Amino acid sequence: SRPLTLVSGACYLPHPDKQAKGGEDAHFICDNEKVVGVADGVGGWADVGVDAGQYARELMVQSIIAAQQEPHGLVDPVRILVRAHSKTKCKGSSTACILALSDNGLQAANLGDSGFIVLRNGKTVFKSPVQQHLFNIPYQLEHGGSDPPTCAQVFSVQVAAGDVIVVGTDGLFDNVYDTEVASVVVHSTRSGFGPQLTAEKLATLAKASALDRNRQTPFAAAAQDAGYRFHGGKMDDITVVVSYIASRG
Repeated sequence: SRPLTLVSGACYLPHPDKQAKGGEDAHFICDNEKVVGVADGVGGWADVGVDAGQYARELMVQSIIAAQQEPHGLVDPVRILVRAHSKTKCKGSSTACILALSDNGLQAANLGDSGFIVLRNGKTVFKSPVQQHLFNIPYQLEHGGSDPPTCAQVFSVQVAAGDVIVVGTDGLFDNVYDTEVASVVVHSTRSGFGPQLTAEKLATLAKASALDRNRQTPFAAAAQDAGYRFHGGKMDDITVVVSYIASRG
């Protein structure tokens, strides 16, 4: 069988109130290493004058450096996360989700409430669960923090050419149901759109949902389950990375 490759594109829409500073999400795409990642700086740091976006951005820069040091075809997302976390020294904390297409399938490490889904023929074949201590308190990486990168959940998913991976921060998954993600992906792939445009369409849908006070959203459902009265979407930074899996040659 021919080796698989990742063709990726991304879209980032910062929270309108955080646009001037660039928001608190970050992401990266390493085409050669077949690695992608997202991070969501934890907003509560703003109360003590710390820009958690800086932590998320530094974590992703260090993840790129770590990914480039990995053995070809045997990239380990946990090793990347451990290395990046140890090198990220600024104040703040962040969730993280890193995926690598290796010789033996899709390898992923997820810590917190960012995450990913794998779609095949318009159906969700895998979704990473949310990792949180309590409702809306996700696991988070911090320099000297209590959630070490080794407590990330690790996944190995068998994938094939034609599969689509959607990686996102909670700004996507809090506002858009998996079925909605799937229908956007199906429409995009049938229309011949690349991953960049698909990511833009998903981010735009998430923002529209976040602004809709009457819409039932995954976040509203989770809040209601946790005993809170909440309706509509949740405005946030929105990051979407879409990767099409293709066979080389």
